[in-house]
Amino acid sequence: MNLVKQVYQITSNLPDHERFTLISQINRAVISIPSNIAEGSGRTTEREFIRYLEIAISSSFELETQLLLIKELYNIDIDEVLLKLEQIQIKIRALRKKLVADNSISS
Repeated sequence: MNLVKQVYQITSNLPDHERFTLISQINRAVISIPSNIAEGSGRTTEREFIRYLEIAISSSFELETQLLLIKELYNIDIDEVLLKLEQIQIKIRALRKKLVADNSISS
């Protein structure tokens, strides 16, 4: 959730002409991460939860790409956000790996 707040602050400073392109795409990607984790945790099976974790990690890599793009295009310092995102990616992967191992589900 803190990542969402940070990213929203970054996108609020992007030029208005990015409103329906990068801003919209970045905001959707960042909100998708905690949303999919939350939705997956409410599912009835761990297999379903794993699938939502996979969607969340995919969204995190989409977000990473978009943040790197705005860093290049607009020279915005996003290193702290990228570090936080990397830590989140590691945690999601670890949780997924644990659930897969606990349930003998193939990767």
